[in-house]
Amino acid sequence: MTSHDVVDATTQDGSHPRPQLLRNHWHDLSGEWGYARDDARTARVHDVIFDRRIVVPFPPESPASGIHETGFTPCVWYRRTFGPDELTAAGLTPERSRVLLHFGAVDHSAAVWVNGSLVATHHGGQSPFDADITDAIDPAAENVLIVRAVDDPDDVSALRGKQDWRERPHSIWYHRTTGIWQPVWLECVPESSVEAVSWRTDLPAASIEAEVELAGRVDPGSWVRVAVRHAGELLAEVRVRTGGRRHCPVRLVIPRQLNGQAYEELLWSPAHPTLLSTSVTLETSDGAVVDAVGSYLGLRSVAVSSDHLLLNDRPIPVRAVLAQNYWPETHLAATAGMLRREVELILELGFNTARVHQKAEDPRFLYWADRLGLMVWAETANAYAFDERAIAGLVGEWMALVRRDRSHPSVVVWVPLNESWGVQHISHDQRQSALSRSASDLTRALDGTRPVISNDGWEHTASDIWTIHDYEPSPDVLAARYGDPKALSDMLAGFGPAGRRMSVGRPETDGPVILSEFGGVSLETEGSDDWGYSSASDPAAFEAQVTSILAAVRDAGPLAGFCYTQLTDTGQETNGLLYADRSPKFPAERIRAAVTGEAG
Repeated sequence: MTSHDVVDATTQDGSHPRPQLLRNHWHDLSGEWGYARDDARTARVHDVIFDRRIVVPFPPESPASGIHETGFTPCVWYRRTFGPDELTAAGLTPERSRVLLHFGAVDHSAAVWVNGSLVATHHGGQSPFDADITDAIDPAAENVLIVRAVDDPDDVSALRGKQDWRERPHSIWYHRTTGIWQPVWLECVPESSVEAVSWRTDLPAASIEAEVELAGRVDPGSWVRVAVRHAGELLAEVRVRTGGRRHCPVRLVIPRQLNGQAYEELLWSPAHPTLLSTSVTLETSDGAVVDAVGSYLGLRSVAVSSDHLLLNDRPIPVRAVLAQNYWPETHLAATAGMLRREVELILELGFNTARVHQKAEDPRFLYWADRLGLMVWAETANAYAFDERAIAGLVGEWMALVRRDRSHPSVVVWVPLNESWGVQHISHDQRQSALSRSASDLTRALDGTRPVISNDGWEHTASDIWTIHDYEPSPDVLAARYGDPKALSDMLAGFGPAGRRMSVGRPETDGPVILSEFGGVSLETEGSDDWGYSSASDPAAFEAQVTSILAAVRDAGPLAGFCYTQLTDTGQETNGLLYADRSPKFPAERIRAAVTGEAG
């Protein structure tokens, strides 16, 4: 193996489940698995009868799974085999002898057995996990993989987001997602390997910091080499001795000759989503390559001024859409192609930002956001209760998600809480306000390069951006509320449109203000249970209402941006700009003109 064998992560097809840490070989275990329900949650691994088939990674509630049972499903089991062919495809060689089994996400608590040996347990329905299964397998034989997932539909302390606690969806809540809903895959690595890489950029210093995590026994004389390229041209390269440590910080400086206009061309933005290809190699003391991975980064900065979101130290108006990223056939799960198309659709409609709502989205979505130039507000699903289990779940899951996604240049804002979900008494309970502040500060401790919204919509405790949720249907009222600086300042100092305090222990009213939920207009359909925050009786009325609401908010000078609710119809919540099948409710070019204010 040489450093030239490294995959260029900026030019991939978007199918890899971990797009910022690529090796040449991996194998997707998606497809048909054995399946069984265990509603009593009493079965033991050796007693389960797998008498049905399910298509992984689609949840059993979805049609794409082949099961399509939308009732309560508290416990499910999965089974499949893999053998020499799958291991060869995953890269198994004498030099790459460690076999890793990866799970993108399993909702909510998972246990994994290989050939009868328990190899992993995991709690948290959105975060990835893996297991080294080398000692549990026979490389020359068929191996049995079994997964158990428990997802209690009554558990309101679990992070569940928009998954309904009732058996049938109602209002803004949807069918549940149980079990495996992101890819399962195999990867083979050397005895000593690169386990993780994260990137941080400093534009004024023209520098890049890489945090490299190693696994296995690390020889004290070994080296880590990091190289950064653009369009095949080497921009910077550094080699540091590991000293036997598993954690290796590496700092690279972009050459001075790239300062000025050439340097500007390297920056990532929605208009020019430039990505820099990177390679990380682990080398022996004499320079032989032990392991090599491909990654990428975007040179960019995110900050706030008193009245703007700043990208690369320049104001950028936020034109966002609230995206549930839920599909009729697959529910919260998606294929790689569906994730790419979702990014493309959002951009085609004139938005430059997506607020993926109450869901930590699949990294393959972020890959296309990085490549195509879509800013993303990264949000987690929230619990509905406030107790120690909910606190532990939020802190543990959120830490894992921030670590997973902090190197994506498209992610520009972190949102750990929404509308006081799980902290319903935040205005009066000091413990709940402490959780909101602590989650925000924890986020900053893990990643100090992005703004944090402590509680999107109202009752802000420690937000860098003021956000407001307002489903007022009258364009005139919206224009008066958000076009007048004093009226807006008075709102921030008091109560918002939903009757909730705008601030809890945040006395300052400075900082940019974004109307992060509004619109929500439903196009009524005869004989259906359509739901929306307001409604229009026919397509012409729908277009007129949406266009006038967008115009009122778009032209409100004191606002730093907006987030329209929502991209698509989702179940009974029919307030999308698009139908559930992603077709537009009025011509896409006219939606784009309404969003941007530019003539179609």
